[in-house]
Amino acid sequence: MTEILILIVAYLMGSIPFGFLLVKWVKGADVRTHGSGNIGMTNVWRVAGAKWGIATLVLDISKGALAIAITRYFDPNNDPIQVLTGLMALLGNIFSIFLKFKGGKGIGVSVGVFFSLLFWQSLAGFLVFLIALAATRMISVGSLLGAMTMTGLALYYGEGHPWYSGLAVTATLIIWWTHRQNIQRILKGTENQIGKKKA
Repeated sequence: MTEILILIVAYLMGSIPFGFLLVKWVKGADVRTHGSGNIGMTNVWRVAGAKWGIATLVLDISKGALAIAITRYFDPNNDPIQVLTGLMALLGNIFSIFLKFKGGKGIGVSVGVFFSLLFWQSLAGFLVFLIALAATRMISVGSLLGAMTMTGLALYYGEGHPWYSGLAVTATLIIWWTHRQNIQRILKGTENQIGKKKA
């Protein structure tokens, strides 16, 4: 029963749409009707400004990290339940019960989850994210390559942690799916770039 409650709490935590709530509070607007229509950091930054975009990212990361922390407190040696907790938080972010099962793209909450479960692999992924972002000025490119790096290292050094490696693969596939429109724009050369104004 405790494990079921933990999973429900993880999903509800992941479902909290911080980007939507912050823009509603600061601008009195629905962030989903502006820019890309996403509730994540990039679009909140675009609509409400840098500090609110960063605040959205920090809060989304906190959701994932807190979900894992709660699970470890109540069931510290149960890898499968920790993995399911991370997955439920991610699914909550993407399919938020508070936004009619629509939501973000899962990057922020994934950072919180995987820095909690696979710290060094996630750190390497973050460094790749920064390099890719500097080279392309595309947050989407950095996010996708960072997720792939983390997952590749999780698989390579995954002995003893098959549940974590499995979650990394699943999360990366989900993240690529949520970024499918970004991928189309990248291939067409029309993806948004930081510091570059639209024509």
